[in-house]
Amino acid sequence: MLQELRIRNFAIIDDLQISFSPGLNIMTGETGAGKSIIIGAMSLILGDRTSSEQIRSAEESAVVEALFDVSGNPEVRAKLDEMDIDYSDGIIIKRVNSRSGKNRTYINGSLSNIAYLSELAGYLVNVCGQHEHQLIMDPRNHIRYLDSFGGLDPEQGSFSQLYETYQDKRSRLCELENLQRNKASQEEFIRFQLREIEAANVAPGEDAALLDEKSIKSNARRLTELAGSSYESLYEGKESVLSGLSQVSAKLKEIQRIDRSFNVSPEEIDSITVTLEDLAITTRDYLKKLSFDPGRLEEIEDRLEQLKTLKRKYGGSLENVLDRKSSLERELAGIVSLDEELDKVKQEISVLKKELTDKALILSGKRKEAAAALQSSIEKEVRELRMADARFDIHFREPGEKGPELDQDGIDEIEFRISTNKGQKPKALDRIASGGELSRVMLALKKILAGTGRVDTLVFDEVDSGIGGAVAEVVGAKLAGLAKLHQVICITHLPQIACFGETHFLVSKADENDITTARVKMLTKAERLDEITRMMSGIEITKRAREYAREMLDAAKKI
Repeated sequence: MLQELRIRNFAIIDDLQISFSPGLNIMTGETGAGKSIIIGAMSLILGDRTSSEQIRSAEESAVVEALFDVSGNPEVRAKLDEMDIDYSDGIIIKRVNSRSGKNRTYINGSLSNIAYLSELAGYLVNVCGQHEHQLIMDPRNHIRYLDSFGGLDPEQGSFSQLYETYQDKRSRLCELENLQRNKASQEEFIRFQLREIEAANVAPGEDAALLDEKSIKSNARRLTELAGSSYESLYEGKESVLSGLSQVSAKLKEIQRIDRSFNVSPEEIDSITVTLEDLAITTRDYLKKLSFDPGRLEEIEDRLEQLKTLKRKYGGSLENVLDRKSSLERELAGIVSLDEELDKVKQEISVLKKELTDKALILSGKRKEAAAALQSSIEKEVRELRMADARFDIHFREPGEKGPELDQDGIDEIEFRISTNKGQKPKALDRIASGGELSRVMLALKKILAGTGRVDTLVFDEVDSGIGGAVAEVVGAKLAGLAKLHQVICITHLPQIACFGETHFLVSKADENDITTARVKMLTKAERLDEITRMMSGIEITKRAREYAREMLDAAKKI
């Protein structure tokens, strides 16, 4: 149940807080006073899209908050448990609409997203306004109402999931059939690419190694000069480093024999000599390996060019070339086994279609049973709403020559049809029903579905469209009856409906500092009498009109 609604800086509302009651809450006021704006703000709580145009002039953001008590609805509590939301102190939903575009959604103080909010809101409030009137006119939505009435939503949801799997398999079959049509050319192209990569006999890191070798071969003469000069300086020259070190070593050893305080060990001198000898041998061996080979250099250039071409074609690096080779091998294996996979997918589709058809037939049978009960219930309700000759029919499309066609709803395509006068065959709602008749059908449907629904709060906007007089009184009584099962919030212009309210709010406008602002006031018993009188008589309130308004209020209590 919706307990509190607070709206700040939304359209012509600056700061408004409304405390709703259980039962039937009535909202009245002059045209343009802001009643629909309140419904618009409430719709944000249900996940509707925000717009910067909704923000009050000269303000940077608009905020809508709602407090719900869910203690009396086990279905809502089960959903909240599933969504891991604590509801011990109720549920607070908050929407912040900012001009900067940084809009925020909060559930119990935690950031959330619109998809999450919309799913939750579907268990809290249902708004019946112009939008839903349009929905009931569209036959594509009629099957939803029927499934809801028949308690078939879980079964339809399970069927829809299975149908998605079936559609995925059919999409895969199309892909495979396209591959099969292009199988020969595709296979040849893959084999060509594989042959090109395999013929190159690529090794990981080969291009880096070749670049190193190219650098050496290109500088072979200079390297020979450097290595030869170094070897001669170390070993072969008349004044080589090792020759000089040998003389120094002998002199140092003689010093040590004479003066033992000279702190240089023979081992240190010998180790230096050994290190230099090793360096000389290494330089000599390196020199022997050096050669200027124009033929090898040309081979390296050709190989690098070949690898460059492969990298350009298959991914930019040798690692990507090798990855592409593995991928091509897998693709080739897939093409080779294409016929086998085609047969497998066809078999899976056949099994799924049989299962779907069986389930759809069962679902269709249950829908036809539910349709008979729904037809009878709606006829009863609309006749009580002063449509005495109305006949309501739920039409099931006949299967075509090829039998029933499957879609996500099963095999059924249904349409609500109505006849409002004797001797007329039931026809589509948009061809027969007037605005007032459509409002009554919508109310009848809502009342019937409310007995099976999961939503605590029902909001009616424009339920009085096209009706008046005695019909309005019956509609008011119906809303009062509905309020025994659910919290009902109803915006109305008709006193016959307003007099049934248990709580009555007046919406008005006032100019404050040259700015129009909407206000909402919960009416006292006396103020309510004044408002019902105003609704009946307009600007001039007469004693007779007040007495008639009192009689209407008394009569509504008795009903």
